[in-house]
Amino acid sequence: MKNLFALILSLCLVLPLAACSAPSTATSSDSAEASSVDNTSKPISVGFAQVGHESDWRMASTKSAQAVFSAENGYDLKFVDCNQDPSIQMEAVHSFVQQQVDYIVIDPILATGWDEALTECEEAGIPVIVIDRTIDDSDKYVCWVGSNFQTEGLACGEWLKAYTDAKGIAQVNALIIEGTTGASAQLGRSQGFEQIAVQYGWNIVAAQSGRFTQVGGQEVMGALCKSYEGQFNVVICQNDNEAFGAMTAMDTVGLSYGVEGEILLLSFDACTAGLEEVKAGNILADFECNPLAAPFVEQVIQQLQNGETPEKQLFMEEHWYAHDDTVSSFAINGQEQTVTVVDDAIIEAQY
Repeated sequence: MKNLFALILSLCLVLPLAACSAPSTATSSDSAEASSVDNTSKPISVGFAQVGHESDWRMASTKSAQAVFSAENGYDLKFVDCNQDPSIQMEAVHSFVQQQVDYIVIDPILATGWDEALTECEEAGIPVIVIDRTIDDSDKYVCWVGSNFQTEGLACGEWLKAYTDAKGIAQVNALIIEGTTGASAQLGRSQGFEQIAVQYGWNIVAAQSGRFTQVGGQEVMGALCKSYEGQFNVVICQNDNEAFGAMTAMDTVGLSYGVEGEILLLSFDACTAGLEEVKAGNILADFECNPLAAPFVEQVIQQLQNGETPEKQLFMEEHWYAHDDTVSSFAINGQEQTVTVVDDAIIEAQY
């Protein structure tokens, strides 16, 4: 009896201990499995074929992508600076397909010539997201993120109409320093401004490409100053770096511009350095093209990761800036537009 009682007592002591230890063992196993999943989680690979590094705007676009698609954020960014060479860009896209990246982001140098490359991406099952400039000869991409370039051109024209009316300037004779020929930004801005020029009977004296570069802007402006001396009173530059170059060229020949000058100088992009020139009164107005597409691209990628279908087009918000409040608002196709006067706070907040 004593032996039987001892056996029963020992079982009563052992069983509760086993019951208490079982959950601990299971939890440890689950934790190890979860840790293993976390440790082997594969980053999302993104191939980005960037136009180049020709302007402040472009470098801000690149920095935005590098910040968003960082290793810390769970991405593996494969970045190619295509140096404004379409052949390099096509090869970059082909390389991304060979590397089997998860997503491809393209800021196209030219608007055409893309059908074969995008077909290759489609057949490989790799979604393509286009930013900034557009692709006009293929729709084999999931989303385009960027600016309405024609609206930017319309804004430039309507602001200039309101400004010249306020200042009593009867005639507009404009030189246009365009961006890279065939780029959607060049096409849209030119089309928008030319629409307004025709509407109000303005004279476009000449239009030449400055390739969206400061050197190009200076070269073109220098040549135009010689060819059309005394024949123009407005200069439109399709990005800020071209405007900086145009200012140097006009300084060289002693031609005054800006608020106190004989030439009205307008620009696009509204980068920090551009807005500094607006505040100084050298550039009268600057029409923003938002370079920070990467956070919007990430939204598209997350939608695709979740099995959702993103919108085909995603326009970013943009603003119109001026030196003063001579024009506080204007309309584009009946839509009221607000003009922001540039101050130090505006400059500090810009890219």
